[in-house]
Amino acid sequence: MNRGIWTKTSWKGYRLSQQPVYEDKEQLDTVLKKIEGLPPLVFIGEVEKLRLQVAEAGRGRRFILHGGDCAERFMDCNEESITNKMKILLQMSVILTYGARRPVVRIGRIAGQFAKPRSRDTEIVDGRQIDIYRGDSINDYGPDAEKRRADPERLLQSYFMSVSTLNFIRAMIEGGFTDLHHPYTWNLHSMEKTGEWKKYRATVDGILDAINFMESFGGIRSESVGKIDFYISHEGLLLGYEDALTRKDPASGRYYNLGSHMLWIGERTRALDEGHVEYFRGISNPIGVKIGPSISSDELIELLAVLNPGNEEGRITLIARMGLSKIESTLPSLVDAVIKSGRSVTWSSDPMHGNMIHASGNRKTRDFNDIMGELKCAFRIFSERHVPLGGVHFELTGEDVTECTGGATALSDEDLGKNYQSYCDPRLNYNQSLEMAFLIAELLNKNSIKP
Repeated sequence: MNRGIWTKTSWKGYRLSQQPVYEDKEQLDTVLKKIEGLPPLVFIGEVEKLRLQVAEAGRGRRFILHGGDCAERFMDCNEESITNKMKILLQMSVILTYGARRPVVRIGRIAGQFAKPRSRDTEIVDGRQIDIYRGDSINDYGPDAEKRRADPERLLQSYFMSVSTLNFIRAMIEGGFTDLHHPYTWNLHSMEKTGEWKKYRATVDGILDAINFMESFGGIRSESVGKIDFYISHEGLLLGYEDALTRKDPASGRYYNLGSHMLWIGERTRALDEGHVEYFRGISNPIGVKIGPSISSDELIELLAVLNPGNEEGRITLIARMGLSKIESTLPSLVDAVIKSGRSVTWSSDPMHGNMIHASGNRKTRDFNDIMGELKCAFRIFSERHVPLGGVHFELTGEDVTECTGGATALSDEDLGKNYQSYCDPRLNYNQSLEMAFLIAELLNKNSIKP
């Protein structure tokens, strides 16, 4: 496909999918113009810092922990919900850092993950056909035709919800919430009831001993363990909204989406003739690309050439989401093709999205053993090729939800109704997330590749 000169709006000339239909186009234009005039959420220097860290993860010198909600809800923009999300991501990163002995890049699916692609446009509720729920930035979850109407004002609300969330996260970091001197302040007490608690407590005690020793020895300053880097991300799905948050850097002449540090293209919108690929090829943020078992090696290499013609390190993270039943037959050939092409990428494993199943009552769930199984396969496949697996990508929460079966607490199909909260896809709960962190730390040690 011949592509012309990229502009901020050249995506409009391509095939568009997963875009809501707005009845009032004038109202939509007014809202997007308003967002375009508002301050950005992030700074270019932060974006470039993340790109360098993603590049180091691609060389095996760092490891990316990328996780958060399937889709954020406006109702969860509150102190408790945000704090719990930060707690679980911080605890997981501590386990990975201490267990694998390498820095962890923390990226949250937060402060902007308000929209989700859907497999169909409508659904039947009480015998009536209504628009499908596409995320709080588009419509309401309530099973009512009027509430399901795409409302442009929700885009503006999404912006301010993202600002509020990020502001609180920054305040927590600056205010000492992430200080490694006080890791027990992160604990959610339900973990103490599981078999993983002793292992986690031993890990935390080891971290504290190491910090106290280094401070006593004079090898580390007390204030240097109180701050962390934390980055936000979301799927760049709503192109009008992303366009409105794209700004030109006067110093370099490059364009950045300053609504997030990192964005990704989903499996449903990565086709070469899609407007999403056209938009993403022109922004300078580090970007992720979700790839599933349907992509061919030739298509993948062409996609990388379009998105990263200069072959810049840290520019592309390929997020493989194959499913346990298909990873062995699909991922190896894709990795081999990328190696042969000489294309620079950072690889990440998403063991969630290819393992969706339906439990009784047609409720969506995922089995912890399938998730863990795909992750183990991914580590082995990359280790055999002496290529670092640079990160993992999870849908998870700091709450004690009952959405995925299995894990240390042995949730069954019958348990799902106890606290199923997700509006879209099932997430790992607090205990399952920590259990997964211990597994990843072990896999990183077992499959260590020297950078």
